Amino acid sequence: MVIFMDESRISRINELYHKSQAEGLTEDEKKEQAVLRSEYIAAIRGNLRGQLNNISIQEPDGSVTNLGEKYGSKGTH
Repeated sequence: MVIFMDESRISRINELYHKSQAEGLTEDEKKEQAVLRSEYIAAIRGNLRGQLNNISIQEPDGSVTNLGEKYGSKGTH
């Protein structure tokens, strides 16, 4: 599963960060920043989980083990 975060939302995260460093944020902007950051983190975790679920390893006996099938269904955090 690949989750993309739209470039405008990433730009907004950066704008809010720079504004917080320069002059501070209003309460609404702090809430917006928190929401955007949590969406960004969820997207990163989802992408990483998708990559990890597609890893297969070749065992010494020649068999191939798909780690996503073996471990991927145990939970995604």
